[in-house]
Amino acid sequence: MSDHVYKHIELTGTSSESVEAAVNGAVARAGQTVRNMRWFEVSELRGHIEGGQVTQWQVTVKIGFTLED
Repeated sequence: MSDHVYKHIELTGTSSESVEAAVNGAVARAGQTVRNMRWFEVSELRGHIEGGQVTQWQVTVKIGFTLED
């Protein structure tokens, strides 16, 4: 296994469906402009409540990517 250097960014994805959908949305959006993504880490998890029901999931993720030569 070779050694790597990673840079990371932090994004917050939201979804009215699920935590997983919020993460997938953030990763998909980052993928439009960031190359060489390798990992993600959930750093925060929040939600919005209306009328006693969860109506929105909000997930902050760090996305790591390798630097190009």
